[in-house]
Amino acid sequence: MAVTWVVVPAYNEDDNLVDVMPRIVAQLAILSPEGKLLIVDDGSTDLTDQAVAVLQQAHPEIEYLPLGRNMGKAAALQRGFQVALDEGAEIVVMMDADGQDDPAELPGLIEKLDDGYDLVTGARLDRRDRFVKKYTSRVYNKTTSMIAGVPGKDFNSGFKVMRAKVAENVLPMMYGEMHRYLTVIAAWQGHKVTEVPVEHHPRLHGASKYGLARFWRGFMDLMTVRFIMSYESRPSHLFGGLGLISSFVGVVILVYLAIVWLLGESIGDRPLLIAGFLFVTVGVQLLVFGLLAELIVYGRNRELGSRR
Repeated sequence: MAVTWVVVPAYNEDDNLVDVMPRIVAQLAILSPEGKLLIVDDGSTDLTDQAVAVLQQAHPEIEYLPLGRNMGKAAALQRGFQVALDEGAEIVVMMDADGQDDPAELPGLIEKLDDGYDLVTGARLDRRDRFVKKYTSRVYNKTTSMIAGVPGKDFNSGFKVMRAKVAENVLPMMYGEMHRYLTVIAAWQGHKVTEVPVEHHPRLHGASKYGLARFWRGFMDLMTVRFIMSYESRPSHLFGGLGLISSFVGVVILVYLAIVWLLGESIGDRPLLIAGFLFVTVGVQLLVFGLLAELIVYGRNRELGSRR
C-alpha cells in the first residue's frame, strides 16, 4: 500500500478536531497502516493544542505542526505538504477540519488514482452551505473554468488526493489564496486531474472563517495563475504586445495632430496632444519592461541549465 499522509489545516477548530480526526484515522488505518494524519495548527487561539494532545494519546499516528501565528490556509498546506514529502509520503491528502468532508469518501478518491490520474478532487455537487456561499461558489467555479481553460465544477474543494510528485510541484505556488487553484496549477503543469462527486455535510461546530473578501482576493490570484500559465516563459509577448498597441495609438494621434498643425491650426492647448505623448511613453515603457522580463527568464533558464 502506498504511504499516505492526510494534511488537515486547522484554525480554531478544537471541537471539530475531536469529532473528525478519529474518523480519518480509522480510514487511514485501512488504506495505509504506515500513513500519518498531520494537523497543521494555523495559529489557533482556542484549545486546539490541548485537543490534539488528547487525540495523540489515543492515536499515535497523529502528528502536530503548530505554526505559531495565523498564516493562511495556503501557507499551512505548504508546510504540511513539505513535512509529508520529507517523511516519504507517496500520496498526499488534504482535508478541512470542519467536518464537512466525509472521511468515508477517502477510499474512493484514492482508488481513482489507480485509473492513471495524478490529482483527484472531491467535488461537492450538493453543497450543504448557506445560500449566498453556495451560489457565489457556482459563479466562482464557472469563472475559474472559463478563464483557466480547465474543466471542473468544484475547484475550491478542500478535499483533494494527489500523488507526491504533484504535491512537490505545486509547493512554489502555495501562497495567498492559491490553494483554491491547485487543480488548475496541477493541470497547467501537465498532471492528469479529475473530480469525483462526494458527500458534503453541514459544518459540525463553529462558523466559517471566510468572508466576502475572499472572492476578490481569489479573483486576483486567478489572474496571477492565468498570467503565469500563459506567459511564464514569454513575458514579452504580453507586455510587448500591450506596448505595441499603446505606441501605435499614440503615433496615430500624433500623426493626426501633425497634419492639423501643418494645416495651420494650433495644437499646443489640445489635451489630445498630451494623450498622444502619454500613449507613446507608456508603450515604450511596456516594451522595455517586457525585454527586461525576458532577460530574467533567460538568466533563470541558463542558471538551471548550468546546474544540470
